[in-house]
Amino acid sequence: MSAAAAIRTAMPEAPAFKQGQSVRVLKVDAPGHIRTPRYIRGKNGVIERFVGFFKNPEELAYGRSGLPMRALYRVRFVQSHVWPDYRGAAADTIDIDLYEHWLQPAKTA
Repeated sequence: MSAAAAIRTAMPEAPAFKQGQSVRVLKVDAPGHIRTPRYIRGKNGVIERFVGFFKNPEELAYGRSGLPMRALYRVRFVQSHVWPDYRGAAADTIDIDLYEHWLQPAKTA
């Protein structure tokens, strides 16, 4: 199998989350090369957009193939929900690119 065919085989058919969907970042203290900032773990945000499918950089960092491909999203967070002492405008947000395996649907109250 060619490298291109292996990548196509390892690519999911569709992203799991939709634009506007509320998600929660997993609160995991994983060892090693992790692309998810510690300060955002356990926080709720909203999918701003689906960016695409990419090789997993957490695997690539160790010389592995990075497959299967992972969905990458831009997730928007309200800054005051990320940093309780934030003194900026209440509507201020921060966008962070996060891979799907770090996200789960947010629980609705």
